[in-house]
Amino acid sequence: MITGRGRYVSDWSFPDQAHGYFLRSDRPHAEIAAIDPAAALAMPGVIAVFTGADVLAAGQGPMPAAAPMKGRDGSEQRVSPRFSLTADRVRYVGEPVALVVAATAAQAQDAAEALAVEYRELPAVVDAKAALAAGAPLLHATAPGNLVLDFEGGDASATQAAFARAAKVVTLTGYHTRVIGNPMEPRAATGTYDPADDSYLLHATTQGAGPMRAQVAAMLGVAPEKVRIVAEEVGGGFGVRFNAYPEYGALLLAAKKLGRPIKWVSTRSEVFVADEQARDVFHKGQIALDAAGRILGMRFEYVSNVGAYVAFTGAFVNTVNLVNVVSGVYDVQAVHVQAKLALTNTVPMAAYRGAGRPVASCALERLIDQAAFEIGMDPAEFRRRNLVPKSSFPYKIVTGFEYDCGDFEGVLDRALAAADWAGFPERRRQSAAGGKLRGRGLATYIEATASGGFAPFDQAHVTWEEDGSVTLRTASHNHGQGHATAFAQIVSGVLGIPMEKIRLRTSEAGFQMTANPTGGSRTLLGLGSAMYSAAQEIVRNGIPLAADALECAVADVSFDLGQYRIVGTDRSIAITDLARKFPGRLDLDYRDRPKVPSTFPNGCHIAEIEIEPETGETTIVSYIACDDAGNIINHQIVAGQMHGGITQGAGHVFQEQAVYDEHGQLLTGSFMDYAMPRPGLVGGLKLLDHPVPTATNPLGAKGVGEAGVTGSMPCLMNAVLDALRPAGVTRFDMPASRARVWQAIREAKAGRPDALAVAAV
Repeated sequence: MITGRGRYVSDWSFPDQAHGYFLRSDRPHAEIAAIDPAAALAMPGVIAVFTGADVLAAGQGPMPAAAPMKGRDGSEQRVSPRFSLTADRVRYVGEPVALVVAATAAQAQDAAEALAVEYRELPAVVDAKAALAAGAPLLHATAPGNLVLDFEGGDASATQAAFARAAKVVTLTGYHTRVIGNPMEPRAATGTYDPADDSYLLHATTQGAGPMRAQVAAMLGVAPEKVRIVAEEVGGGFGVRFNAYPEYGALLLAAKKLGRPIKWVSTRSEVFVADEQARDVFHKGQIALDAAGRILGMRFEYVSNVGAYVAFTGAFVNTVNLVNVVSGVYDVQAVHVQAKLALTNTVPMAAYRGAGRPVASCALERLIDQAAFEIGMDPAEFRRRNLVPKSSFPYKIVTGFEYDCGDFEGVLDRALAAADWAGFPERRRQSAAGGKLRGRGLATYIEATASGGFAPFDQAHVTWEEDGSVTLRTASHNHGQGHATAFAQIVSGVLGIPMEKIRLRTSEAGFQMTANPTGGSRTLLGLGSAMYSAAQEIVRNGIPLAADALECAVADVSFDLGQYRIVGTDRSIAITDLARKFPGRLDLDYRDRPKVPSTFPNGCHIAEIEIEPETGETTIVSYIACDDAGNIINHQIVAGQMHGGITQGAGHVFQEQAVYDEHGQLLTGSFMDYAMPRPGLVGGLKLLDHPVPTATNPLGAKGVGEAGVTGSMPCLMNAVLDALRPAGVTRFDMPASRARVWQAIREAKAGRPDALAVAAV
């Protein structure tokens, strides 16, 4: 990568390839009355035009929607069919209507602009609450009232009883803004069809070849064995590269019909209107307290915007991932959650770093801070008296998930000391003397990693090469997380060979393997554990071979630091020499082993910010993150994940917001209107480890990929409100942009202290 030899999808070219360009809907809701391809087909270089009618005629099926959850009345989720090219109606700006294939990409784009599409306009709705209201425009006949699912979790009766005996009830409504993932590399794909064995090959930007293979096969109506997905370099995942997209089915259809590879590389503008978006959730939380400030019960209501169709992970993110850590780090069993999923005329929604847990974390931790404020208790002390004690693990929460281990109070104490919690009042006075508002925020978060695994286990293949090096193979893709380094460290530590002798390969031809994608912070504890166990199995498999080579009994052979040795002697043979002596005998196809269960990393984040009241400009002046990620294999990788996640959360809080107008047009469709987090956004950042190794996997690791964003979003929002309270602001919702912060201060002066808070769910 450093020398420029990496190959992104756009770098691949194939013999006789043609180029595709997608005509997308420019309106949010309309019937397709007619499509006339004549003018496009007459243009130079144009080979073919494919529409939704061609997709249906070819027998392609709809895209699958995964979530197995049921509604609280036992009903299934209402999944409406979504095809690779829509045939009868468009439901969001950006939906693919036609695929133009030409000799060059420029010719395909020119021809797409010449396609004549006749629409019959329909009313649109973009707000989730409005979509569920009576009389709202209906997106799909299969989803009456635009309701996909009415989901619940927890114990409703116990929660009702807890609230009935409460000394005080605190209520907080909020809104988690919509964001656009925007990986570094825009989406791209090349589809190829082989008539000899009726198989398909797709080079694509994906973070999970395995699940995408199954999804694409379902669209094509073929067995997964007939589809191969290849991903080499991929410029970012973040959850929005987890699922298959409609364009892939259309490209493979075109490749089959035309008998040649079809390549498509999207533009950044297409990323904004065609890639999955995330969040966009209204929430209401209530907490019941006794007279001593102990939590008796909690309840939450969510209304989630899932866009125009239910994406493969869309319902899972907005249901299970809202309840798998529903009570946070607090010792409370009376909790109830209701989540309604609504269809709107917007881009479909799916996973994005944290995948629902940042929403749940924000709803809970902002409510905790509000409760502490209303009863006049220090927010750290309020948390401390309600934490799950270390002696209570394993601890089963009300929704059935079990926290395996942790030290929540130890994490809190270490973070408080590092942040000089007691010295904050003096720092606030100093900021006030300089004309600035200073606030501090605290969040004690927990998340479930490797939850809802889509593959039953992670497979690994280990091959010894003639030069004594080792090749590791897997189907789990590496796109910046350092898999090659971490896996080499793990395997090197077991086999006793240098890290530089170990290489990683993914998605190679001839190795049809199963592995989870990168998602849910699962790769190290899942696939890393598979690599560790595979290496241990190789060592065990080598013992009888070493006994043969050393001419001794199996019971007399020991292994350490890469050497098999006859116990009590200096006679030994290196594992590398043993692999050469017995070619292939130490190779291992590690399949069908048990899958490691979920575990629960957690942490405490504390931030301090300053606001310039005359401009609304907010600066993060210090940020302390103390996290329990279990055993850490590589501190540099963990630090990188934390830096990125914290900054991503800060970007969401202060800068990012995807906005549609009332007509369904995306107003933030480019980087002229949509801000991205930048270096230096999080000042005074300090990372601390407080590891409590888990016994749920052989590495003792808990995962870290999403910890930064799950902790930073509620932490920073709490800091913003803490800074604004002295200015008279009582309620405030993200984004905390300069304009909105400035406006909130002005509204408070005018007697409207909650003007920038959302209405109740």
